[in-house]
Amino acid sequence: MTESFLHYLWQFQYFDKKELKTTSGELVQVLHPGMRNTHAGPDFSDAKIKIGSLEWRGSVEIHISASGWLDHHHSNDAAYEKVVLHVVWENDKPIVRSDGSAMPTLELKNRVDISLWNKFKKLLASSESIPCASSWSRVNEVVKLSMLDKVLAQRLEAKAAILLSMLDKNRNDWEETAYQLLCKNFGFKVNTDSFLRLAETIPFKVLRKHINNTAQVEALLFGQAGFLEKVAKDEYSTLLKREYALLGAKYNLENRQLHQSQWRFLRLRPANFPTIRLAQLAALLIQNQSIFSSIINTFSYEDLYKRLAVRQSAYWQTHYQFGKPVDRVPYLGKSSVQNLIINTVIPVLVAYGIRQDDQRYMERALDWLQHLPSEMNTITRQWSGLGLKIKTAFDSQALIELYNAYCLKRRCLDCTIGTSLVKPS
Repeated sequence: MTESFLHYLWQFQYFDKKELKTTSGELVQVLHPGMRNTHAGPDFSDAKIKIGSLEWRGSVEIHISASGWLDHHHSNDAAYEKVVLHVVWENDKPIVRSDGSAMPTLELKNRVDISLWNKFKKLLASSESIPCASSWSRVNEVVKLSMLDKVLAQRLEAKAAILLSMLDKNRNDWEETAYQLLCKNFGFKVNTDSFLRLAETIPFKVLRKHINNTAQVEALLFGQAGFLEKVAKDEYSTLLKREYALLGAKYNLENRQLHQSQWRFLRLRPANFPTIRLAQLAALLIQNQSIFSSIINTFSYEDLYKRLAVRQSAYWQTHYQFGKPVDRVPYLGKSSVQNLIINTVIPVLVAYGIRQDDQRYMERALDWLQHLPSEMNTITRQWSGLGLKIKTAFDSQALIELYNAYCLKRRCLDCTIGTSLVKPS
């Protein structure tokens, strides 16, 4: 038995309620089971329970064994003083409140159809990373869609929460925060931490002062990243070193400079080298000049894409690294632009909409997700294997969240798809 299964039974009232009584023999009528609490405190809040002739409104706490109340030290926790009913699988020990009065307890052990438990155990025992894979075709399409809408909202809100936390650290400076998030995502997973660190050591307000001078912006970025310390000499690198020497001293940047060893090149395709990504980042900053304003004040997906699809400066069109010329280096690719939209633009829109309490920004974010093609990775391929047609990033983002937050963690009873498979026939 698990507490999550007992939560499920209580939430949906999947137990025999005929002649329902507490362990002390008082009649029980569940008028409302309450709202599931996912934070600290009792498991369900704002429940309405009639015990004997009295109607109570308060919390419900759930344990496998009644003694769990003592094991979790609820007797000394003020948050549990409003518990009006203790629901347990097995009443192994009488429980009293802090004032010495008996805690009304409801035992479910002999009131549950064992087939429900067996269905749940089958899901948990599945060898598939998606527990309901073998039963997927039996799930109603409306149930699937409602769950995907739910998890997509959760994913967007979680990303927005991270950005809002960054915003607080930046004293509500949206431009600085959007810049830091953009830089972080220019790391494309492998160099994410280094790009974020770079953004934190060279404020956007410094770069903006030189935004119309490509050489100075590139000098600040490459110099602060540590790439100008030991570099093959040519006309371009000499120019950047000279500019960084002046600007680094002017803004007191040298003591916060990164080192080349903090950047990963190994097993990366040359087009993903951090040097190329830095050059593309510089081009994007120069083209837009105000990242946050560009996002907020762009209304069509086509215009947004044009703002982000940049070409790096001439030197980096024929170099992957300093002093090593090649025939041609590709520009920021389509998939990279789409990645930046998903991981930078969308969270900024959602976070700003939350902070401004303006649903229009969320609607624009959802619209842009539906303009983007779906992501192709190991997770989406598993869903495709179940026959799902994944057309847009709206779909793939939802399915990635469903997989990571529910399937991998076996949270089947928190998922409407899982509960539809476990419910009574």
